Amino acid sequence: MTEKLSGEVLDSVKRNYEEITETLLRAAGSPDKVTLLAATKTVEPAVINYAISLGLRHIGENRVQELLSKYDDYDLAHCDLQFIGHLQTNKVRQIIGKVSMIQSVDSVKLAKEIHAQSQKQGLITDILLEVNIGREENKSGVLTEQLDELLETVSAMPHLRVRGLMTIPPLCVESGQNRKFFEKMYQLFIDISGKTLDNVSMDYLSMGMSDDYEEAVKCGANMVRIGSRLFGRRIYR
Repeated sequence: MTEKLSGEVLDSVKRNYEEITETLLRAAGSPDKVTLLAATKTVEPAVINYAISLGLRHIGENRVQELLSKYDDYDLAHCDLQFIGHLQTNKVRQIIGKVSMIQSVDSVKLAKEIHAQSQKQGLITDILLEVNIGREENKSGVLTEQLDELLETVSAMPHLRVRGLMTIPPLCVESGQNRKFFEKMYQLFIDISGKTLDNVSMDYLSMGMSDDYEEAVKCGANMVRIGSRLFGRRIYR
């Protein structure tokens, strides 16, 4: 696999990685304040592993089938693997124990299945609750007014541990248009952080992707999910 990689591809990934880390440092003020997670959908393991060799420590896949097909080739000795896409309940059992965190929990039904499969394996699975902050009908995520109920229900599941929130805001044409959504998410994050709930710790606010991650960090994100800005524009199948 590695021999098929051109120097141009490697140089591009290296240049992009350095640019992203510099931007995060500028936006956050400290490299320790933001977790960079690379969204690796359609990216070959050899390219992912090259990014890991540069210092990348967190990767995330969107599709269960793709994750499983690439799993044995990831350099997981030096990197953490998470699931960041929409997850169907009938596929939960395939990734429990393989990922350190599931970022896209948006219903009690899904949470119950993750809990059941984690219990079977004697594990506690870290999750983020996904919020549909833009109230878009075609997107997954719990609505803001339903978040507290979901949070309280999930907090009673001992084989789950809520580590924070995630969101994918509406697609905006102009730079800065997502600020209002990021600010709403940050306020939710702060409000929940002030509550005392079992199995809940607001460690991560995962928001911001390739086109808006700097703005997200300025609005309070401490985890960003970046794909095309690191690996280049991809053709999705």
